[in-house]
Amino acid sequence: MSFTPSRPLAYACLALSMSLVGSYVALSKPLVAAIPVFLLAWLRFGIGGLAMLHWLRKPASEPPMTPRTRRLLFLESFLGNFLFSICMLFGVSMTSAVSAGVIMAAIPATVAILSRIFLREPIPGRTWTAIACAALGIGLLGLARPSHEDGATGAGGLAWLGNLLVFGAVLCEASYAVIGKALTGALGPKRITALINVWGFLLVTPLGLWAALRFDFGGVATGSWLLLVFYALAASVWTVWLWMTGLKVVPAAQAGVFTAMLPVSAAVVGVAVLGEKLTFLQGMAFVSALAGVVLATLPARRD
Repeated sequence: MSFTPSRPLAYACLALSMSLVGSYVALSKPLVAAIPVFLLAWLRFGIGGLAMLHWLRKPASEPPMTPRTRRLLFLESFLGNFLFSICMLFGVSMTSAVSAGVIMAAIPATVAILSRIFLREPIPGRTWTAIACAALGIGLLGLARPSHEDGATGAGGLAWLGNLLVFGAVLCEASYAVIGKALTGALGPKRITALINVWGFLLVTPLGLWAALRFDFGGVATGSWLLLVFYALAASVWTVWLWMTGLKVVPAAQAGVFTAMLPVSAAVVGVAVLGEKLTFLQGMAFVSALAGVVLATLPARRD
């Protein structure tokens, strides 16, 4: 039977999901230093798929999938799994986890814009202000010169490209948030999680095999393999299931509030675990971006 959470439990699921996403965004930085991006993505989907093979079975109570549901599943995986992983992994390899956190603070405002474009939802003035704050944060980030401690200099001066790729991941994550709500009306959270992981595995397999043939697996430290298992389970299983479970009872626009947990978690892990340093401009950028998050996520007043 499909589990339907209470409203408080659904909120907790959404918050924990985005916190986990932020943590693995930051922790993927040492992983991409040890394992090529396409191979890393392939292993992530493969490990996740093995962990939830039993979730692929169609429940007796579930109606047959319509062509629209199949298209949404593909788009959810292509944008939210495949492209998000590629943009995020390449992006954090070129920039710092702190910078990635600042850019990802634009997710709630981006969700609002996509909702306006595709769902015809109006955008209030406060949301436009939030968008401006997020844009200011990204602009300040572009002016910030990364220090040697933040890990961005190792990319050969390509931090700007890393930031651009992370913003691409923002667009993918916002699309994932909008599409997910439609899917929860047709399928259960576990089946959605398993099916979009299968699509992600199929999409990245050619690139993953190509990278595997050229890679020395024996050169990867034990700690990196353990981190890979956490990354795979968090990215492919836990975060998706938690998000889809929360979306069963929380409207998509309200669920977008909880994407604010992602940039905060990424920045905290970058500083506390990876030893990155906040420069003054990065700090100002993060404050501006968080101001945008607060404006975008505060509940609207009702008459």
